[in-house]
Amino acid sequence: MAAPGKCKKCPPEGAPEYMLTYGDMVTLLLTFFVMLLTTAEVDGYQLRLILAAFPGLGNLEGGNTLEAGRLAELGNTIESLPSMERGRALDEARRAALSVFQPDIASLRVRIQQDERGLVISLASDAFFEPASAEIQIEQTREILQKLARLLTEPSLSGNTFRIEGHTDNLPTDPDGPWPSNWDLSTARSLNVLRYLTELGVNDQQFQVMGLADTRPLYDNSTPEGRAYNRRVDVIILTEGNL
Repeated sequence: MAAPGKCKKCPPEGAPEYMLTYGDMVTLLLTFFVMLLTTAEVDGYQLRLILAAFPGLGNLEGGNTLEAGRLAELGNTIESLPSMERGRALDEARRAALSVFQPDIASLRVRIQQDERGLVISLASDAFFEPASAEIQIEQTREILQKLARLLTEPSLSGNTFRIEGHTDNLPTDPDGPWPSNWDLSTARSLNVLRYLTELGVNDQQFQVMGLADTRPLYDNSTPEGRAYNRRVDVIILTEGNL
């Protein structure tokens, strides 16, 4: 005999048992992708691989968020938007720079890093210029500048903007010399780097030039080593937000 008040035909109360396992799985997947995108630098090619792994749900229906939509009608998809193309070009340039400049990185004449401005190729001023001079020591640095020119004229970077930033330490210049201040010296060094790169075939219309004197030090200017690192010319492949 059935228990009083209990309906045989009524479905069991609460969610089905499989929902507990399913909910745990979804939560773990969400946590995994949040950690993946917030704790690591996202490589453009890796992002494409992730997106390519989710074209749908296999034999199941739904999951069509990556299929052609309104943007595709305008000639764009998520992987062909201008920002994606520029990001891919920056990834390629970083890999190429690390490979091409490997000997110069080891000798501390060149440093490669990526920050909020974009891909930064730092040229150590002490290797490129005499003290208190803006004249490039071309015999010692010709090969590096040729590599840099080849990198900046890659077809993948034809739509990018570059910036050359001159930096000095905080020691004052000789007021009776050719450079009344570090502002003049840092600007002249940037311009001379651009002039030489132009002779090697770069398009000067893609460039911005700045002299920042000692206002953006990397290290403490109170030590000779720190001042040496701060004396530099940064050639930057700019991100879209820093044009």
